Order: sequence, then structure tokens, then C-alpha cells
Amino acid sequence: MTDSSTGAGAAYGDRDPDALARRAGERANPDRDQHFLVDDRVLDRIPAYLPDDVDASHLLEIGGGAGALTDRLLAVAADDGSADTDAQRRLSVIERDGVFAGFLREEFATAIDDGLLDVIEGDALDVDLPPFTACVANLPYGVSSEIAFRLLPEGKPLVLMFQAEFAERMVASAGDAEYGRLSVSAQHYAAVEIVERVPKEAFAPQPAVESAVVRCTPRDPDYEVGDEAFFLRFVKALFTQRRKTVRNAIRNTGHISGLDDPEAVVDAADEDLLRQRPGDLDPSAFAALAELARDHGSPTEV
Repeated sequence: MTDSSTGAGAAYGDRDPDALARRAGERANPDRDQHFLVDDRVLDRIPAYLPDDVDASHLLEIGGGAGALTDRLLAVAADDGSADTDAQRRLSVIERDGVFAGFLREEFATAIDDGLLDVIEGDALDVDLPPFTACVANLPYGVSSEIAFRLLPEGKPLVLMFQAEFAERMVASAGDAEYGRLSVSAQHYAAVEIVERVPKEAFAPQPAVESAVVRCTPRDPDYEVGDEAFFLRFVKALFTQRRKTVRNAIRNTGHISGLDDPEAVVDAADEDLLRQRPGDLDPSAFAALAELARDHGSPTEV
């Protein structure tokens, strides 16, 4: 085993996260939504949560920081023994902090020279995403929702760290207190599961909340929608009225969903469904109702 303190010459996968932070010369700044994962055991487990049959030919990490997870992902990228093609594997890391982006280029200079790594400096919400086959990331929590919904439509396996409360909302089922727009939208794109809960003590500096690792395995939903954008907008609209009946939620949110004639949708819908609340409808029921709304509500572009 190579000494993990040897810097750029160290073998991938064994770098000490505290030593990396010291070499970076800059502490994580919670005011910039930076909380570095420093628990070696968690870091070692995270890449293993990718599906067994994952195509790891081009991994993506968002928020590389001082490179502790980057190091573990480089170990995956460097191990090409299971690759299905002769194409070289690689890892792309997006890092918005210029100091840390520069450190990653220095720390992993050999990986860059070998064509194994590229570091993209910029905001993950703004930069062009490189082609990727799977994403593993400890996301900045303040923008985790926006980043997740930039990634999910790509239809690639994701292993992402979120605030535990956010993760619980992603995986919730109809009828659960946590069930909402996030649940329906995430599960529209993927099978979503919490694979590990991570305590505050695993980070430096410690965040104020517990965290969780979520695996998103892309799959087609068990329903069809004719207009995905309208479906997601309709779900969003009804959950703004989650304590109302579906009847009143449809009537009150035409300005959000873009329905010109919400009353026609109410007239066409099943009475039993209209008496329920949005939190009682599973994703397939939302899909059926959204299609009814498209047929009867004269939706317009919002």
C-alpha cells in the first residue's frame, strides 16, 4: 500500500482526507456550502453503491473540494479490468471554487497527464455537463435539488449525498408525511433508495443536519405521459395545495399548471379521486390525472 501522505504520487483510493485538506491549504467554508466528507469508511463505501452492472467508463463528480472522494473515484476509473471496450476510462470533476480546482489539478496531475481526469472549474448549474455514464457526488446542499434535477433527466445511474430530510422526501411513498412534489418528480426518472445514513461527525466542518446517500437507478415509469414538462408542472401545482382536496387544488392552481379551463378537468375527473388530497395520489394516478387535464383543460405553455 502506498503512503497516503505522498501527494500526487500516491496510489488512487488511499489518500487520507485530512492530509488532503491540509495540502489544499484552505478549509471548507460552510458559508459557501462546503462540508468535506472526511470519514474514510464512508468514502470507501460510496463508489460501491453504484449498480453492479454500471458502465464506469466516464464518471462524473460534482463538488470535488479537496479531493477525498475524487481519489476514491479515480481508483474506480483506473481499474479498467472490467471495461467492456478498449476505450480508456476517465473521471470528470466539476468544482466551482478556484482554489480547490487548482489544488485538484496539482494533487492529481499524474491522472490528468494520463488522460484519467479532467477538472472543470465552474458552477454545476451553469457549465456544460460532459458526457458521463454515472455520477457520484457529495452535493452542495444549498443547490442539491437544482443539481439533482439537472442530472436525473440524463437517465444515468447516480449516487448522491443529500441532507437526510431531502433524501427522505425523494424516496417517500403516497400517504407518507414526507411525500410530495420531490417524491413524484424524482421517482418519475428513477428507482430511488437511501443506501446509507451518514452522521454529522463524518464531515468537517460538521453540518447542522444528518445526511444520506441516495442511489438513483434510471428506469422507465410504469405509466406514460404525453407531455413530460406539463406533467411535472401539474404535479408542482397540485402540491402547492397539498392540504386541499384534489378538486380544489385543480381549481386553485390553473395559473401554475397552465390550465385555461380547470373546471372542465374537475367535471371530467372521477369523484372518488377528487375527494382525495394530492399526498394520497401515487405517481401513476398523477400521470392519469395530468393526461385528463391535457385533454380537457386546454393547457397553455407557461
